[in-house]
Amino acid sequence: MTIYLDAVWMLNFLIDLMLLMLVKLLARDSVNLLRLLFGALIASLIVPITIFYPESFINGAVGKLLYSVLIIFSAFGWKGTYQTLKLCLLFYFVSFAIGGGLTAIHFMLSSPVSMTANGMITFNKGFGDPISWLFILIGFPIIWYFTKRRMDEHVGEQIKYDQMCEVFLTLNQKVQQSKGYIDSGNQLVDPLTKRPVIICDRTFLKEWFTEDEWLQLEKAKNNLDMDEIPKRWQDKIQIIPYQGVDGGSSMMIGIRPERVIVNYNDQQLLATNVIIGIQFGNLVRDDSYHCLLHPQIMKQSIIHSA
Repeated sequence: MTIYLDAVWMLNFLIDLMLLMLVKLLARDSVNLLRLLFGALIASLIVPITIFYPESFINGAVGKLLYSVLIIFSAFGWKGTYQTLKLCLLFYFVSFAIGGGLTAIHFMLSSPVSMTANGMITFNKGFGDPISWLFILIGFPIIWYFTKRRMDEHVGEQIKYDQMCEVFLTLNQKVQQSKGYIDSGNQLVDPLTKRPVIICDRTFLKEWFTEDEWLQLEKAKNNLDMDEIPKRWQDKIQIIPYQGVDGGSSMMIGIRPERVIVNYNDQQLLATNVIIGIQFGNLVRDDSYHCLLHPQIMKQSIIHSA
């Protein structure tokens, strides 16, 4: 039998990389791509080890468990015993979920009933029935996307929409704190960048602007004249078209912040790919909150370590 080690190794590396990327997304970790690439490389080394050293300790059950800890440590670093164990279990979960999904689709599409040359009908249970590389290359990304999508929906269903959150907004290197409200009705996203929009009101945002700058922004919004925007804010401002509850189209001025940190369920969630929509009035009369948080940031943000 001819074994193309380089091809098997590359396929295993890509699959491990996608699994680690999915673990990162589900765990909302801030690890960078280089660490994930290194973790995938360590994980893919199991291929030559298995081929050249089939009797190795690593090929046993205990060895594989320890090796999975090494993979997680290589990709995410040491985050304490509890968090590392949690990442390991999540790694096994996505591996079993995607592997099981591929196997289920494969045997669903294949026919278990066959006929021999002498006309005898046989039943094949599927044990040892090989799965082609082409099927893996096509099916793996599909199952990967389905798993991620379903987990995102599950997180979204668990969000408590009536919860107030502490919000820390950073604009022009200046940080201000306020209260935010998770609004299930706020589904506004920028149509160009697909970034979710957090709506903040005048009371909160005026901390970053002078009185003249705020009047210029309000005039630019009313007249749809971008030349009125203060010069020091022009590189951070963009226009967001949206449809109001009355069905009419309108425009909102948005600001791209450096970052937004939300305290939610005893965790700090860091969001960078968001836009701050300017509300030139107050959101509520009693000033109980000054931000309408987009539900999407609760499932897309990463967990921030102070």
